[in-house]
Amino acid sequence: MPSRPGECLIKLRMAGICGTDLQLLEGYAEFRGIPGHEFVGHVESVDSRADAVWIDKRVVGEINVGCERCDWCAIGEKEHCPRRTVVGIRGRDGAFADYVTLPASNLHEVPDSIDDRSAVFVEPLAAACRILEQVDVDEASRVAVLGDGRLGLLAAQVLRTRARDVVLLGRHERKMAVARALGVETRPSGAEDAHGFDIVVEATGSASGIVEAVELVRPRGIVVMKSTVHGEAPVATWPMVVNEVTLVGSRCGPFETAIGLLASGAVRVEPLVTSVLPLESHDQAFAEARRGLKVLFAIE
Repeated sequence: MPSRPGECLIKLRMAGICGTDLQLLEGYAEFRGIPGHEFVGHVESVDSRADAVWIDKRVVGEINVGCERCDWCAIGEKEHCPRRTVVGIRGRDGAFADYVTLPASNLHEVPDSIDDRSAVFVEPLAAACRILEQVDVDEASRVAVLGDGRLGLLAAQVLRTRARDVVLLGRHERKMAVARALGVETRPSGAEDAHGFDIVVEATGSASGIVEAVELVRPRGIVVMKSTVHGEAPVATWPMVVNEVTLVGSRCGPFETAIGLLASGAVRVEPLVTSVLPLESHDQAFAEARRGLKVLFAIE
């Protein structure tokens, strides 16, 4: 049973496997422990009377826990705290378990209109919403999302709430068919007419994705880098210099925005669910996650 002073104990209901979890198995971040950072659960107990209002609430949780003493934490940017822990990624066990703990300040209540399967997507959807905080996207923006996996499908839907011209570029017809069913235009990666985009979101989960993204963006365009991979990318920097390309690293994002998009139906996630399995079937779950889209663990 996990226990951390001052934190809430969360009984997990469901958790999802993401690309970062697969990279952890390859050695990304040199993590040792229980992985998993996309989850929904209910608060079973708290360590402080002030947090008692959270008991029995169904919640999702922001994954970065700051030290509360540094300059980054002072301005509310705990995801850049140099001493932070990160659920299932850095110095803190994750959600592929029966229980996890988090400070109450990291929790967000899930409205009844969002079921558990959809609630698991709040964390990755928030990461997709982060793009809109970092980059000026409007109706006239010509946007490409490179990668037809879990994050690519979420990012494309989020970007369509702002821009009319959004295309998803992928290599897997089955996954692109899901995107089309969600109303997202698709083209195969490498298509001759796919170039000169104002904004390219790289979500391939591959070290080589940044190379293709730089080829797709127009001069003085923006490449948003979303992939976290184990290894190094063989990137020639001269095209970025000559074409004055802006590279934007993009990570965690606003949970309330993500919850709002799910509640309103502006973003749909049910078609992304490939299968739901118990924790005991972890080998099968990770194998399916490498081939398909979103695999969920049903923990209750």
